[in-house]
Amino acid sequence: MKKKLIALGASVFLGACSMIPAYQRPAAPVPDNWGYASAEKGPAAAALPWQDFFADARLKQLIGISLVNNRDLRIAMLNVEQARAAYNIQRADQFPTVGVTVAGSRAPNTSGVMTTQYTAALGFTAWEVDLFGRVASLSQSALAEFFATEEGRKAAQISLVSSVAATWVALVADDEALEITRQTLATREESLRLTRLRFENGATSELDFRLAESLVETARAALAQLTRQRALDLNALALLLGQPVPAQFQTSASTESVQLPDLPAGTPSEVLTGRPDVRQAEQLLMAANANIGAARAAFFPRITLTAGVGRSSSELSRLFQGGAWNWTVAPTLVQPIFDAGRNRANLAATETGRDIAIAQYERAIQSAFREVADSLAGRATFGDQVQALQRAVEAEAVRFKLSELRYNSGVASYLDLLDAQRALYTARLLLVQTRAQQLQSQLLLYKALGGGWTQAS
Repeated sequence: MKKKLIALGASVFLGACSMIPAYQRPAAPVPDNWGYASAEKGPAAAALPWQDFFADARLKQLIGISLVNNRDLRIAMLNVEQARAAYNIQRADQFPTVGVTVAGSRAPNTSGVMTTQYTAALGFTAWEVDLFGRVASLSQSALAEFFATEEGRKAAQISLVSSVAATWVALVADDEALEITRQTLATREESLRLTRLRFENGATSELDFRLAESLVETARAALAQLTRQRALDLNALALLLGQPVPAQFQTSASTESVQLPDLPAGTPSEVLTGRPDVRQAEQLLMAANANIGAARAAFFPRITLTAGVGRSSSELSRLFQGGAWNWTVAPTLVQPIFDAGRNRANLAATETGRDIAIAQYERAIQSAFREVADSLAGRATFGDQVQALQRAVEAEAVRFKLSELRYNSGVASYLDLLDAQRALYTARLLLVQTRAQQLQSQLLLYKALGGGWTQAS
């Protein structure tokens, strides 16, 4: 009995043996701070559901539709299910596959008399006794890959939420720019009408008339360009939604009215390691690390076990009645002696694969750091830029009114009036574009900080 316990203990100990190298998370190859001022108060982006981050009801509805219908996200979710199945397949190799066999045969004996033999057996074939952890290492690698695909699904959702919101902001800017251009076109058409009358009555030169005509056509060209851009943005939104956008879709907002909450950046160490794409890279690194354990175990003996129990009878009706049961146990041990360097090459390949995974993890950290730093740079500068452009628009509006008064009084030339009108239009469009860029930067910060995959409770 004592020997049996010792043997059982040794078997358990060897079964727990693992050749996987001890995992150590690589140091993040980025600075300890962002290099830009960050907000000190507010909810962390990763813990802020997108339903709470966005205030516009129509935008929330669009994001909800995209999460149901977007094909890229659906593929990411199916990848998770496929990885789960692959892990279950790999994990099943740790257990024997038990089967039942019932067979019958009819053949002549040594006397030439036909005999019938029926057999029934229960057993398993070629089950690997995982003494050195090869199968367990492969199972752990498959589990890490499964976790990586789950993190990839979260990263896909973050990207989708950000893309839908960014496209919606682009449409807001499109609608606002279209309205400004329509107003400008109407003003220039009226100015052209008056200039034509003055030209026909000899009160102004053909130069002024042609200049007014040129400005009208320029505004029409800008209107056509902006209309085309809005159509392209609607097509992009339809792709993200996974279904057609309503024909009469309107954002019912302006870039000035869209408000997004300010977010604290936190420290790089806690933000970057919490991003799903970075966690995905780390899980893939863990999978590569586990593969080394399987490659190391290949140098040691591989033991497979075949066992079964059954009985036989010359009559089918008596197969399971009385008689002795027959059992067999057939262990097989294979020790690699010469394989032309296959195992060494396999180990070298897995170690190189781990080094590649480390580089990919470090690259993911660096890319994530840059995304956050870029967004913080935008937050630090876009506010001042928007305020300066707002003051420029106000100044150009006053300049246009004064130029109009001076022209009507005969003090200024028509060229001065048209130049002021053109400058005001350009300044208004630039303000809209910059406000949209500021909103895009805030969206990128939310995404870069890992926000967008948490669901509201």
